[in-house]
Amino acid sequence: MQFHLDGMRPGDPELADAVASDPATDDVDILIVGCGPAGLTLAAQLSVFPEISVRIIERKSGPLEFGQADGIACRSMEMFQALGFAERVAREAYWVNEVAFWRPVHDGSPIRRAERIQDVEDDLSEMPHVILSQARIHDFLLERMGRGARRLRPDYGCELIDLTRNRGEAKVEAKFALAGEGKETGTVRAGYVVGCDGARSTVRRCMGLGFGGESARQLWGVMDILCITDFPDIRLKCAIQSADRGSVMIIPREGGYLVRLYVELDELRDGERVADREITVATVIDRARAILSPYRLEVKEVGWWSAYEIGQRVCDRFDDGTDPRIFIAGDACHTHSPKAGQGMNVAMADAFNLGWKLAAVIKGQARPELLRTYSEERRAKAKELIDFDRDMARLISERTASAEDSDRFQRYFIKHGRYTAGVEARYAPSLTTLDDTHQHLAGGLTVGRRFHSAPVVRVSDARRMELGHCLTADGRWRLILFAPDGERGLAQAGALCAFLESDPVSPLRFNPEGADPDVLLDLRAVFQMPHHEIDIAAMPALLLPRKGRHGLIDYEKVYCPDFRLGPDIFDHRGIDRQGGALVVVRPDQFVADVLPVGATDRLSRFFGRILRGGERHPVMPGAIPPPS
Repeated sequence: MQFHLDGMRPGDPELADAVASDPATDDVDILIVGCGPAGLTLAAQLSVFPEISVRIIERKSGPLEFGQADGIACRSMEMFQALGFAERVAREAYWVNEVAFWRPVHDGSPIRRAERIQDVEDDLSEMPHVILSQARIHDFLLERMGRGARRLRPDYGCELIDLTRNRGEAKVEAKFALAGEGKETGTVRAGYVVGCDGARSTVRRCMGLGFGGESARQLWGVMDILCITDFPDIRLKCAIQSADRGSVMIIPREGGYLVRLYVELDELRDGERVADREITVATVIDRARAILSPYRLEVKEVGWWSAYEIGQRVCDRFDDGTDPRIFIAGDACHTHSPKAGQGMNVAMADAFNLGWKLAAVIKGQARPELLRTYSEERRAKAKELIDFDRDMARLISERTASAEDSDRFQRYFIKHGRYTAGVEARYAPSLTTLDDTHQHLAGGLTVGRRFHSAPVVRVSDARRMELGHCLTADGRWRLILFAPDGERGLAQAGALCAFLESDPVSPLRFNPEGADPDVLLDLRAVFQMPHHEIDIAAMPALLLPRKGRHGLIDYEKVYCPDFRLGPDIFDHRGIDRQGGALVVVRPDQFVADVLPVGATDRLSRFFGRILRGGERHPVMPGAIPPPS
């Protein structure tokens, strides 16, 4: 990490200098409703911008302590790296290395292990698939919020009761009450409102949006337990299908002893709800024992448990229309079963998509039509998840009449491993993502998908690192130059920097006057020669930018491959060694374009339709022109 740019300062470098909070705390740029994973991820992102005022309210009396989600996909770990706490999650969490599949032998004998497989394929991500309590993830996000310039803290015990948006006014009015009382006790006026308030979202209700979908009428129980058992794979993720008693999924938890069991119960009758069954934790334990038989399960302590009905629902849109000011994220706009382990991950991905867009528009860096892309992009991903989750839930609950039936879930799991890792999400061409005309220049960095990291060496200090780890969640776009081989690469880097620095149509024309040269677009370069052969002092000025009040030089923009590991980043990511490639990466780490190094016209047109110059966006209503 970098610090001391604007002068030496003792203490924790991750603790931002505090700014004076706006005394009018009931008049803010952004109001976030709900402190689930989506709301806290959004607040954590926004906390790095001292010029943006944020308020976050939550109807519960305090932070989450136990239960709820626990699966952290590889892609979410990549987001945590950008937010600054992936290492802490990895240290505490259970790492999912293998998955075991158990099923009955079709001669009436008890369950047996059919196979153990690797959970995440090699080179899918530099990050692991891990298990950690949602409450701990909340802790890390809350800490990130509190260390930002505005020292963000949620207002607990505060319940939204109504939203009003008058199209002729610049602000949305939110009325709230003390949780459970129902009487208005306060009003917040906000430029934008984001509802992260769960499946029974008040924000969604105020937007007048339906919640279409269906329930599978299948009842499941879930419990976090400390237990003694002779089941041999209790510390492996397991999918267990019995002959006639249902299914169990075993999810080992952090700490070496805790384990979560998802236990299939009975199918609900038409019109019946979960509450009608009067399910107890004893019901769940008894069914788990029956499915695991002949293995013994002795439950010593239950930390948390619940019973739920499988259902998949998704809203028609995730915003309030053409000139969006109100948004919904996470369970407020899509719900599904926990079986695929995607709920918390997709909710955080929603917020990670929206946060940088809101910040860019409010700060005056981007055109307001950028906000339209949130609903377009994330609803498409939610619909894909609903379809995937429906198939996954059905296969887990499917009765096994033959060996072929038993194998079906296992084959499905293996086939869709990239999806459950969160790395298969791909955004269609839009305002912020171009087509794949030049994809052949970098076949492993797919336009529309997240930037797939690989090892490099930082030239200035010979540090070996992941290139993707320079893509921090600070709201900046990245231009990553993969230079052609030899002297031609140095020449093309110089030509690109000359265009960016001096051409009147350069994207850097949108930089605020007097700002650091990389405040909007952070240029990085990867050369093909070993680091000992690169003269860092001979780099163009834009790759050694002077920044901060002292004009200090940033030496961390130039890289080369890590040759110790066999195939290097150019081979791993299919980058054209002769011609090189210029990769445009969005602030949420998704590849917006791959283009030839000299395609400056395409680069200029792309940023010209997104970025804008001038002052901070005044948050005024009005018609938004369609993107060019």
